[in-house]
Amino acid sequence: MNIQKSASVMRPIPRFMFASRWLQFPLYLGLIVAQAVYVVFFWIELVHLIEAAFGAGPMVAALPGRKLNETALMLVVLGLIDVVMISNLLIMVIVGGYETFVSRMDLENHPDQPEWLSHVNASVLKVKLATAIIGISSIHLLKTFINAQQYDEKTLIAQTLIHVAFLLSAMAIAFTDYIMEKSIAIAHARDGGAH
Repeated sequence: MNIQKSASVMRPIPRFMFASRWLQFPLYLGLIVAQAVYVVFFWIELVHLIEAAFGAGPMVAALPGRKLNETALMLVVLGLIDVVMISNLLIMVIVGGYETFVSRMDLENHPDQPEWLSHVNASVLKVKLATAIIGISSIHLLKTFINAQQYDEKTLIAQTLIHVAFLLSAMAIAFTDYIMEKSIAIAHARDGGAH
């Protein structure tokens, strides 16, 4: 009842500022379209892989000896995993970002509610995105090392350093969140002890 009363007496400028969060809605729609493109790309690559397994299709034409070997198979499968991980990242940004920054989805009693969404906030979303980016970077690095003969030494070193930078960034984000949570817990304990 108090919430309705405070919302109804909200001044025009704060109401306008708060409503501006809906400007993000078209951005999330755009990410949904990007997700659809990734789904199409995944199925095209999967069809090429199946064709290559039977000795046909454009993938086989590009292979040396026109045979699908273990390395080529592993590279294609890693590419498919990469698409899935990027798709997972998109879902986290779309659903988590909308829930955190635009509007509640009221999924509390929905049987398909993702576990991570029940306690999502900007801090949790940041850490989840950082770990997802590390996963994607790991797949790219693995693809590079499996096919290392195709790359020069500088490229290999640069990709490794970029991956290490992602790891250090994620660790810094997680450590910062840990410090913030500890500070909040200490402040709550101090306030609780004062009463």
